[in-house]
Amino acid sequence: MPADLSPTARALRTLEILQNRPGTTAADLAGRLGVTERAARRYVEILREAGIPVESVRGPHGGYRLGRGMRLPPVRFTQDEAIGLVMAVLDGRPAAADDGDLVGHALAKVVGALPESVGRQAAALRAYAAAVPDRFPARPDPAVVSALVAAVAAGRRVRVAYRSEAGNEWESEADPWAVVVRHARWYLLCHSHRADAIRTYRVDRIRAVEQTPHGFVPPEGLDAVAVLEEHLGTGWAYPTRVVFDAPAAEVAPWIRPPMGRLEPAGGQCVLTGSTRNTAMYVQEWLAAVPFAFRVEGGPELRDATAALAARLTASLEDPP
Repeated sequence: MPADLSPTARALRTLEILQNRPGTTAADLAGRLGVTERAARRYVEILREAGIPVESVRGPHGGYRLGRGMRLPPVRFTQDEAIGLVMAVLDGRPAAADDGDLVGHALAKVVGALPESVGRQAAALRAYAAAVPDRFPARPDPAVVSALVAAVAAGRRVRVAYRSEAGNEWESEADPWAVVVRHARWYLLCHSHRADAIRTYRVDRIRAVEQTPHGFVPPEGLDAVAVLEEHLGTGWAYPTRVVFDAPAAEVAPWIRPPMGRLEPAGGQCVLTGSTRNTAMYVQEWLAAVPFAFRVEGGPELRDATAALAARLTASLEDPP
């Protein structure tokens, strides 16, 4: 669990744990919260001070459990909040307009549970709004996401079964540092023991997750988004090396993180990384940079650059 959560947030997480796991001990609660046993007992006291009955049971089968008759107050939405929720779901997952979709089915339950005065407009929006299907759907399995998040929170190494875009399948053990959502794509930022390096795995390509008994400690002060951005351009099949005839400060705004790492080299700068699609790298990314450059490697990227140059040159020739 992130270290910067407030005491209130941890107390709410404590309540959630006790709801789902009656009989949780102070030691188990501390492990799930990522705190000391003393701190875990304090969060239990915060719940009791808020009027939530938390009982302590001694003995080998004892632990904390919620008292009888414990009910959480209903969640209340304003009409604007309900509309905003439906808009956010449809924007992120167009298929949710259909009840047959997993998230769509859940959304229908939420909308159906709203009071008539609030839910009427939300239901109308969901019924009549049209959402264009995602051209490149990449929806991860909720069970896989849940298993990864649980491993991140518990600080446990996982064994993942992965299938690459090319269809290659393999298994690897990894220390899951964080699950990051970037431009509607879900990534696992981890240290791969198979590669002995930092890797970013697409969660929608992870076929199975198994938590192992081995623990791990993530890097201190980890900025998961920044590290993900930095490593999106590493680990692919084809190496890339491009030299720009301009200072790094001028070139940097045109370089996307997946293109690789940009480093100064005198009055020039060098971009090194890797890619799985050299044609896309040249046509969509490299050609958009408004500075003179020289492709030094690898051979696949040079071939793709030559092919694009030949096609553009041919477009200027007079017809026979």
